[in-house]
Amino acid sequence: MTVILNNDDIASVLTMHDTISSLKTAYEQLARTEAVCRPRIDIRLPTSDPKKMYQWGTMEGGSASGYFAIRMKSDIVYEQEYDGAHTEEKYCVQPGLFCGLILLMNVENGEPLAIMNDGYLQHMRVGADSGIGASYMAKENAEVVAMIGSGGMARSHAESFAAVRNIKRIQVYSPTKANRDTYAKEIEDKLGIEVIPVESADAACKGADIIAGCTDSVEPIIFGKDIEDGAHLTCVGGRIDGEALERIDRSLRLGSAPAPVGIPEMGLHDELIAYEANAFDGRPASSHQSESRVSRAHGVVAENRVVFLQELLEGAEGRPSTSSVTYSERGNIQGAQFFAVAGRAYELAIAKGLGHHIPTEWLLQDIRD
Repeated sequence: MTVILNNDDIASVLTMHDTISSLKTAYEQLARTEAVCRPRIDIRLPTSDPKKMYQWGTMEGGSASGYFAIRMKSDIVYEQEYDGAHTEEKYCVQPGLFCGLILLMNVENGEPLAIMNDGYLQHMRVGADSGIGASYMAKENAEVVAMIGSGGMARSHAESFAAVRNIKRIQVYSPTKANRDTYAKEIEDKLGIEVIPVESADAACKGADIIAGCTDSVEPIIFGKDIEDGAHLTCVGGRIDGEALERIDRSLRLGSAPAPVGIPEMGLHDELIAYEANAFDGRPASSHQSESRVSRAHGVVAENRVVFLQELLEGAEGRPSTSSVTYSERGNIQGAQFFAVAGRAYELAIAKGLGHHIPTEWLLQDIRD
């Protein structure tokens, strides 16, 4: 039987510790070439609304240890301005609804094991990545977190930082007061950590040992002028500004997807590769949209100061000193994250008898593909 697991099923069994452990194992497998993945690939098509585009995104990977997964997203994407700030918005069918699915396969016999919502797992795997980065690069005595953003990613990041450091206070900023107040109460109740809502990003960064950008902004949200010596940075939504980039003494990249077999020149550090229909040419769009459509996703941050996780595992130096400013990022190995975390969530859900089962035969055929 193939199981269908929704976000509630996954949230009831998957912990941050499970997620961090699964990802660490996957990264070790990648380093030993026992696992493989590819960068995210987006396909973009015009819609009848010139301000919106259809975007299909996939990322995939698998391991000889047993699982393969592909994560698929079907979005209508557009940019919106709030009080002078530009954000990327998306939906499926109508605002507030989203379509993200994970198909989990058995690499021993090709069996489709599960079809899963990706929402909760997505937040957990991104938060866990930042937690892993902090575990290697943040000061051992890091206690104060600056959280820029108060959505789902900010919630999983609070949990991941608390899993790897003795966090005593989170200073949270997001533009909407009600959102940061709600976040503060929820995280205090859940983690038992003092959470203080503040009225600006620079106030959040004051005295912070870890600074996390967790927004849907397409503009810089972490600024070099606000960073204190010894801070560790991560940014999964929005960007760091040029001054912040210059402040980085050592950057950790968790990994890069390998080049295709026999085509070494296609080995890229880019987070994603996009293909677009030519119908975008000449279509009216904001300057921000035009720029985002033609630019490549960033490669290695602070490339001349970077260390890869594989190098750390082999004994390379991480944080140079207690006063150093450090940074961590995932790289383009999302595909590996999904087989690892989805596989673990599947095991935990099956053990508890969760989900809706359908006959696997419904997904098979007797015509050779």
